[in-house]
Amino acid sequence: MKFSRSIGVAGLALGIIASALGQKPPLTLDDFFNAVVIRAVRIGPDGHAVVIETSRADWTANRFRSDLWLYRDGGGGRLVALTESGHDSAPEWSPDGRWIAFLSDRPPTSPPAEETSSDDKEKKEIAQLYVIPADGGEAFPVTSGKEEVHAFAWTPDSCMLYFATRTPWPKEKEEAYKKEWQDVNQFRESERGDQISAVAVAGATGCRWSDRTGAWPIWPVEVRVKELAVSPDQSRLAISTESRSEREEDREPYGLSIAALPEGPVRPLIHTQGTAENIHWSLDNHNIFFSYSHGTPVGPYEDPQARIYSVEVGGGKPLRWARDFAGSVEGFAVTSDGGLLVSARLGTEVQPYFQTNADGDFTKKPGWPGTYEHLSAARQSPRVAFVFSSLERPAEVYLADGPDQMEQANPITAFNKLLAERGLPQGKPYRWTADDGSPVEGMLIYPPGKFEAQHLPVFVLIHGGPEDADGNHFEADWYQWAALAATDGWLVFEPNYRGSVGYGDAFALAIIPHIVSRPGKDILEGVDALVKDGIADPDRLTVGGYSYGGYMTNWLITQTNRFKAAVTGAGAVEHVANWGNDDTTYDDAYFLGGAPWEAESNYNAEAALWQMEKVTTPTHIVGGSEDIRVYVGEDYLLERALHARGIPTSLLIFPAEGHSLAKNPWHGKIKVREELKWLDKYGGKK
Repeated sequence: MKFSRSIGVAGLALGIIASALGQKPPLTLDDFFNAVVIRAVRIGPDGHAVVIETSRADWTANRFRSDLWLYRDGGGGRLVALTESGHDSAPEWSPDGRWIAFLSDRPPTSPPAEETSSDDKEKKEIAQLYVIPADGGEAFPVTSGKEEVHAFAWTPDSCMLYFATRTPWPKEKEEAYKKEWQDVNQFRESERGDQISAVAVAGATGCRWSDRTGAWPIWPVEVRVKELAVSPDQSRLAISTESRSEREEDREPYGLSIAALPEGPVRPLIHTQGTAENIHWSLDNHNIFFSYSHGTPVGPYEDPQARIYSVEVGGGKPLRWARDFAGSVEGFAVTSDGGLLVSARLGTEVQPYFQTNADGDFTKKPGWPGTYEHLSAARQSPRVAFVFSSLERPAEVYLADGPDQMEQANPITAFNKLLAERGLPQGKPYRWTADDGSPVEGMLIYPPGKFEAQHLPVFVLIHGGPEDADGNHFEADWYQWAALAATDGWLVFEPNYRGSVGYGDAFALAIIPHIVSRPGKDILEGVDALVKDGIADPDRLTVGGYSYGGYMTNWLITQTNRFKAAVTGAGAVEHVANWGNDDTTYDDAYFLGGAPWEAESNYNAEAALWQMEKVTTPTHIVGGSEDIRVYVGEDYLLERALHARGIPTSLLIFPAEGHSLAKNPWHGKIKVREELKWLDKYGGKK
């Protein structure tokens, strides 16, 4: 594309000038969208090797590559490509450290004869379970079939893998169904539960099942399996489930279950209103740890901050860990001594914490200012691996000798070295007081070379969720592009409005039932404070966001005319149709006080659509054509309303994309490119 090439030439020219002045060259659009995203980190059992999953744009193939990398610390440390298909994800070490299992939707090298019909050739490849030797060799599939593998777990003896697929149908049943229904979608009736199967790993020695070939089915499951985990003594399988449709609805019995191994009965452990995630066994086989973001696991649905619980396998009430911590308790790993190493958000920082038991102290470990995530702990060593980033340090993987050595960790990757060589913006937290006296916080990201300057043009970039927060981290994608907007000359203001995490459960839940009006006040009062402090130029204010950030943007342009330009994506302008189409129906009704017929006044009062006559802000809109998280019809509805009123507007619809623009990297790049152009055109920035 001409635009891409011209940006590259401009970036080269600017880089030459910056180099002559002894400065780092500025960040360009091409630099930004060539960033590598680290999706997963898994440290080996002995702590001397780490497998890493990355995602990066493949501009020629119009897709994102997903690759696996292996780091070994012998001989000074070496990082090598473990796989090269670009289709590989979800790596997991075998407990003996000899193998790495992963999922891949790569085209098979020699598909079974029964799967090579013309119909099958037209189908997209589906994820199967692969295994690769950790010391070198080719990956080989251990499953095959027409149903994708979406969860798996090793046995502690490293001989077998349990895995879950949708319940497969016999060929005769599948053909009869197709003959009766053709291409018609039976919305609920066609949904089916899962089947958990087992497969022995060829090449594993001294194994009970080594003489069995192929996979064999064991347990049918009424719902969809989210995660699997085998107890250290190999006596039980923990099963975390969600609804068959993957929609958050309350008509299915999902939660945590336990199955006796090798082929014993399955019994429910706890029934939950949300999904238990990141399940891990305690080292003594007595408890299962899990993350939960819907309140108390055995209580009614809520939307507070994320928490960590443990539950005894014999039954009983789940125990909440870090119960006195005010922030959001997010990712965690079970360490070699049986404690929990946790990444937890408090305000704008995500730091490492440690807890030995549910009643013990939740202790912050020494760490760099910034964001720790993707924690992974070795089972036979105190070593830990993790991803770290801050505003001026792009994300890389680090290896530490233990939870107390996080500040002495060494980087083992340089995926984003190019970004680190650019002149990245500086930032800092900013605090103000809301009209009801509540303290509110956000981040200010300054244009390079203008840290703490005054009277700047402002772009208010609103995070989604709302159970999320902005802070001291580096992210480079179509959703979080503050660094690029700041490089373009904007002071980026990222408000952590009420509904955000990291500030206590009461703060997170304070938007009920005022899901846009209350956070909208917080944001506008933050803008007022910036103007009063002389930081923001009141004549050069713009606003934007995606998902819940789109909700807020759509609402704010009906409440004030002070914004010169707006860029919004996947944001609702009303809540009835969105409730009916959303795959997280629970949270819509929860935040608004009930179903549409139970809380009609709230649905209407919090809908931007009914106040469109007030809008004067030129507004750029984007959406995915297949989005059901926020119904794509909301984007069309907003565009129609603004067009009917003669307000400058533009709508971009990205084909085949859902709520996340994860199919084609060009879509995200074009989105941000056009949003920057819109802000520059209408925002008044000189």
